[in-house]
Amino acid sequence: MENVHKKWSSAWNASKKPKKQRKYRSNAPLHVKHKMISCHLSPELRKKHGIRAIPLRKGDKVKILVGNSRGKTGKIDEVDLKSLKVSIAGIEITKKDGSKVKPYIDPSNLMIIELDLGDKKRDKKMKRKNRKEE
Repeated sequence: MENVHKKWSSAWNASKKPKKQRKYRSNAPLHVKHKMISCHLSPELRKKHGIRAIPLRKGDKVKILVGNSRGKTGKIDEVDLKSLKVSIAGIEITKKDGSKVKPYIDPSNLMIIELDLGDKKRDKKMKRKNRKEE
């Protein structure tokens, strides 16, 4: 008999069980995971654009709020949707053998201080989400 278990269902998000929440996040398709890498905007950007959070994108300038690199800023180099983490240019850690590696940081520990508005679709979506203009 063939195994017919579902890989992912949007209904799993409604569950309280931690096991199902982990399953929902790890097996989610990329268009859903994209929303999971949202990050808060700085108070200035929040006032300007009228939204609180937006998904991170390569080129956004962020400030690190938590961890050993707290207070440092840099542009996003890479967004990893599989692990839901981002790497930031200029932030490196030294391993015991002396080699340097870029740490992957969770978006919840970051704050966007400058948006990359090169994409017209992203700009249009932000205007649509803006509740101040209504």
